[in-house]
Amino acid sequence: MPILLDHQLREQIPHTDTDFAISYFHDELVTLPNWAGPMHWHPDFEIATAVCGTLDYQVGHQHITLHPGDSVFVNGNMLHGIRQLSGTDPDPMPNIVFSGSLIAPETSLLFQKYIHPIARCDSLPFIVFRKENPGHNEVNGLIRDIYTQFTEKQSCYEMTIQRDLNRIFAYLHLHFADLPKSEEIRVHMNSQIRFQKMLTYISEHYTEAVTLEDIAQAANISRSEAGRCFHTYMGCSPIEALIQYRLQAACRLLNEKTQTLQQISYACGFNSVNYFSRQFKKTFGYAPSQMGTVGK
Repeated sequence: MPILLDHQLREQIPHTDTDFAISYFHDELVTLPNWAGPMHWHPDFEIATAVCGTLDYQVGHQHITLHPGDSVFVNGNMLHGIRQLSGTDPDPMPNIVFSGSLIAPETSLLFQKYIHPIARCDSLPFIVFRKENPGHNEVNGLIRDIYTQFTEKQSCYEMTIQRDLNRIFAYLHLHFADLPKSEEIRVHMNSQIRFQKMLTYISEHYTEAVTLEDIAQAANISRSEAGRCFHTYMGCSPIEALIQYRLQAACRLLNEKTQTLQQISYACGFNSVNYFSRQFKKTFGYAPSQMGTVGK
């Protein structure tokens, strides 16, 4: 299933059952150009696992390398993105996105005691569970079982999943003091908010003529500060990020196969088909007309 974002780069999580607020995804990377997903965020927790490839999981300004068997827990409202670094095939990268209310109602004592401290911990943007760490075996086993339950959907699988999540949060509660904290995250939260504002502006205006000044003004900062912010989170300039966003939008339209290259190029903010084609091939390594016929 493709990553669906609203105008604020917030992922729209289509929980199939609002009373069972968790969604399971897999094989998303194969649908993404260069096996890389855009920076986005959502209020729910996320857990993802590398299966056969090496993944770069970016959370905020930090990059986490996941090797096969490693899992990452991402806290809610954190900007994050994913890119496969190695592997001959796209990693299936099973992952779950879920609300803390699945474990206990937000007004309950259980939520306030066990869920809220994790969700509101500014210094805990993510937690990595390594396959090679024996102390992480319990959590990694529970995560694998959740994926299995979603795949097989045997009798009472929802209760088993809820039980597994309860045990994961019990582990987090019992080991909270020992979990690696990132004190710098408090400083970077303001930077993340600025970055989100500028990304939002790009997502709302990418079809128009956009300048560096326009992007910087969206966060009420200077052009040089906007440049530093984008280099911190994306390793590129704001204008390069704008082009990337336009190309991602073009990929979605190319997959729909309902418009010509000229229509797509103008719909995505490019002034000419030739310029669009050059940027597309420079980024992805093949022409727009070859979309869907080549791999990574």
